Amino acid sequence: MLKGKWNAITDVPGVAVGHVTLKEEPGTDSACTGVTAILPHEGNCFEQKVPSASFVLNGFGKSAGLLQVEELGVIESPIMLTNTFSVGAVLEGTLRHMLEENTAIGDSTSSLNIVVGECNDSYLNAMRSLKVRPEHAIEAIREASAGSFEQGDVGAGKGMICFGRKGGIGSSSRVVPHDGDSFTVGVLTLTNFGNPEECLIDEWLARNKMQMTTAPDDLKPSNEMQSEKPDGSIMIIVATDAPVDSRQLKRFAKRASIGLGRTGSSIHNGSGDIIIAFSNAYTIPHASEGVDTVSYTLLRDDAKVMNELFKAVIEATEEAVYQSLMHAETTTGRHGRTVERWPFVEKDNL
Repeated sequence: MLKGKWNAITDVPGVAVGHVTLKEEPGTDSACTGVTAILPHEGNCFEQKVPSASFVLNGFGKSAGLLQVEELGVIESPIMLTNTFSVGAVLEGTLRHMLEENTAIGDSTSSLNIVVGECNDSYLNAMRSLKVRPEHAIEAIREASAGSFEQGDVGAGKGMICFGRKGGIGSSSRVVPHDGDSFTVGVLTLTNFGNPEECLIDEWLARNKMQMTTAPDDLKPSNEMQSEKPDGSIMIIVATDAPVDSRQLKRFAKRASIGLGRTGSSIHNGSGDIIIAFSNAYTIPHASEGVDTVSYTLLRDDAKVMNELFKAVIEATEEAVYQSLMHAETTTGRHGRTVERWPFVEKDNL
């Protein structure tokens, strides 16, 4: 299946990604964390909502906003990612940004539902120090852009660990032909899960005719990491420009879990594995303008292209996990703890 120009979630037209990375010199209370913002389209997210859904594979997480997404089937804010203890600060910053952009919110119109996802980066980051502030969320939103963006140990991924090695932000995309045109599926992952012996990257590299430049001598994490590192989590964001509704997006989100399973994840007890899916093929206006009905042209469930879209979600999710590993660099965080990057092909060959 073909990949998009950037092989990233930003291959879906209108989607933008921004990061703010916080990294201090290693110490007891040093920051090794950040914020990542995913903007569903180029317009006003509150005034023009996107159909969406979420799927909780394992609920050991502290995300915000998913309850209303499940109830109403729309997202009306940027999708924000950060560490577990910074959900509140990021929510506040995103709220301040949205209030500045929309003076009617909470006054002459309804309140606002902000979506924030998290993973626990406390092995490398001093989460208790609460270094992420509301202004960092605002900056990540304002810095968001289309096209190529940084992956690996950046933004919310700065302190994350995947399969016992350095993880973080990864992304991939697939293009699905349809009636002389095409639809795009893009996935962004925040990876912070798994043990090295579970990882099936070798199989994926072989399928894609890539090899490690050096074989790892021992991928087993240190005794300290095994005892101190929490089980971990993953946030998966699925975007598409295919015209589907929230119910169908729930089906997309479920397929992303198969892509995660292909990487070797066994979904540990203490892991928060959460998938959020949205389409920007059309938007849903906030104001009714006195009209009680809406109509959209949607793909039928039994359309042949639907199976190809499912496959695209699975493939892009699997690769996005591996891209987070392949782009991440060896990182030293609090208490002088160091997490090595996985020994992969050189980045020039990605």
